[in-house]
Amino acid sequence: MRQSELKANDVRHFVFPTCFGAMAVAWLPRGRGAGILRVFLPIPGASTMEIVKRSLPESRPGSCEAVEEIAGRIDACLNGSATSFSLSPALLQVCGAFQRRVLLAEHGVPRGSVTTYQRLASHVGQPTAARAVGMALARNPFPILIPCHRAIRSDGSLGGFQGGLEMKRALLAMEGVEFSPDGRVAAPRLHY
Repeated sequence: MRQSELKANDVRHFVFPTCFGAMAVAWLPRGRGAGILRVFLPIPGASTMEIVKRSLPESRPGSCEAVEEIAGRIDACLNGSATSFSLSPALLQVCGAFQRRVLLAEHGVPRGSVTTYQRLASHVGQPTAARAVGMALARNPFPILIPCHRAIRSDGSLGGFQGGLEMKRALLAMEGVEFSPDGRVAAPRLHY
């Protein structure tokens, strides 16, 4: 299911406050639960509602118990709780095959560890595709559920992050990742 195939009137969004600013979850009703289409991080200098409306202009406000539970778990994670996320509500089919492989691999990086774009590329069987891995993570529709903040450059620098580098560094620091004076990850626990 691509976003272009969605029935516009089915998409809902739920905006909720976090310590980093307002976030939103875009979702589709699925039985008594919800299929998560996208998680919107707060972006410095931008309104979360404006970002939601630009990305999914026909979405409408709405919530359900499953969405509120996910939002609560995201908020707990952003406040430093060791929270893991099931991907069962994530509608991964909105992603292409390569991006799905990258996202599933990134989901496996444990709290307190990092991986590099190069290591992730090798892990998904594309050792020369570090840049493509970075692009797949930059377009991650499920940040926090899939912890793309745990991917860094091979030289220990942070790379990029949808919510900004300040948020990425704060999330990693909450997970126990240490930084050198030049801002690089120091003595990382590398995964993959």
